[in-house]
Amino acid sequence: MTDTPEHFLLRIENGVAIVALNRPERKNPLTFDSYAELRDWFRALVYRDDIQAVVFNSNGGNFSSGGDVHDIIGPLTRMTMKELLNFTRMTGDLVKAIVNCGKPVIAAVDGICVGAGAIIAMAADLRIATPEAKTAFLFTRVGLAGCDMGACAILPRIIGQGRAAELLYTGRSMSADEGERWGFYNRLVAADTLEDEALNMANRIAAGPNFAHMMTKTMLAQEWSMSIEQAIEAEAQAQAICMQTKDFERAYNAFVAKDKPVFEGN
Repeated sequence: MTDTPEHFLLRIENGVAIVALNRPERKNPLTFDSYAELRDWFRALVYRDDIQAVVFNSNGGNFSSGGDVHDIIGPLTRMTMKELLNFTRMTGDLVKAIVNCGKPVIAAVDGICVGAGAIIAMAADLRIATPEAKTAFLFTRVGLAGCDMGACAILPRIIGQGRAAELLYTGRSMSADEGERWGFYNRLVAADTLEDEALNMANRIAAGPNFAHMMTKTMLAQEWSMSIEQAIEAEAQAQAICMQTKDFERAYNAFVAKDKPVFEGN
């Protein structure tokens, strides 16, 4: 896992990784290379003890314009079925990598957030946006189904079935106000404070019991397909494991001493 990626921006500050696409002049489209490199980076993140949270940031006033029309969509029209399936599986693998990376991911969304860009924001655990954010799942606009990269599974769980169906059938833009009202965005902030707000949230999370945060993220993903009985049992096991950590003991000792606990993630 490299800390100097070739196809996206990355910096690491105080246990928080700040990621952003790096083609601001074209509103940060994704390419075959950036898809693959992001997928590999998030896959490897589960093994990084020095990174406790991720901010997927905007760049130059926009989050992402999705798959690049010339670099991706054009070539796709000339591919065989096997090549197309390899591509669609790769893009889905990016979502799976974000969901399974073991670290809370915060999307900081400004401006354009459409297509695969909207999917990346959707795959994050938390989303903060500016009033200028315009979010759209554009797949029907290019003659494709709305069921891309897990959208039909994940989006309804965030905003509800009917609202998700409207966005996925029409491809229309969801305004920032709608996104906050519907629960897609946790909150809206001014553009000039977006990165600071996202970093503040990430730093607050990173200062917490990070082994327990990993368990929370794991359970949030796994319990989608569980019955209530299975979920309660899985959480009983997960919590019992967390009770063996030093952070649980640290929290108790701090409470007894009327002090604030300092967590170390183990």
